[in-house]
Amino acid sequence: MRYVQLRAFHNVAVCGGFSRAAEALFLTQPAVSDQVRKLEEEYDVLLFNRNKKQVTLTQAGHQLLEITRRMFDTEQQALDLLSESRALRAGTLRIVADAAHHLLHILAAFRQKYPSVQISLRAGNTETVITSLYSYEADIGVLGEVPESREFDIVTLNSTPIIAFASSEHPIARRSTVSLEELSGQPLVMRERGSKTRQKLEDFAAAAGVTLKPAIEAEGREAVREIVAAGAGVGFVSAAEFGRDGRLAPIEIVGAEMLMDEALICLKERSGGKLVRAFFEIARSLAER
Repeated sequence: MRYVQLRAFHNVAVCGGFSRAAEALFLTQPAVSDQVRKLEEEYDVLLFNRNKKQVTLTQAGHQLLEITRRMFDTEQQALDLLSESRALRAGTLRIVADAAHHLLHILAAFRQKYPSVQISLRAGNTETVITSLYSYEADIGVLGEVPESREFDIVTLNSTPIIAFASSEHPIARRSTVSLEELSGQPLVMRERGSKTRQKLEDFAAAAGVTLKPAIEAEGREAVREIVAAGAGVGFVSAAEFGRDGRLAPIEIVGAEMLMDEALICLKERSGGKLVRAFFEIARSLAER
């Protein structure tokens, strides 16, 4: 088994095909195909299902990918360690967040100190954040509840209640408070399953003997916001995430203290990386103020 064979396999797996892997490795497609073929023949194992339209991993391929993800991530960490000063001048930090606005002050401070570092920021719910960290597709995650797993390093950013909100033209917008029971009689607009805000809201309601059934289920916070702004129902969000929008009115939910703890997390095994460590140091210093 040679390093070049594992590298070829890994890039085909993560890129989704031999052509794209060849581009990523600056090799020809036949060269990449040959390395993967030799690996399969040497160990008498099929790593990819090949057809004319796509290449998919076999079960053995999935198992090997889990290993090569760790292998090449460890290699990258070694490279970062050996070139730490360069990493802070020209590295890339990948962040996936359920709500980017929790990061704005940290991003500003980080960019001021390390202006040459490229930051990749994408959105996702809690499930997406956790999956991205475990699959090494992200370095840092931001999510709406502190995870219980001991595999993460964590910085708690803030803790705010879940509120309801409606179009400013909606009759319920005249109310400053509303109960869970009253909300159960309203058309509700909820996030997709996997959203921690939705899960916590439904758990609290169930404990109070109230069923909250969505009339509309939408993927993403912005989609919910636009649907509610159009007058289609009542939505829910952490108070810290509500922001300012003249089309919408916030409404406090009484009878239950539903707090969302927004947290910055990373896998402990990756917390020693120069960029991750620098970002966490800034986040901790700001959280302590």
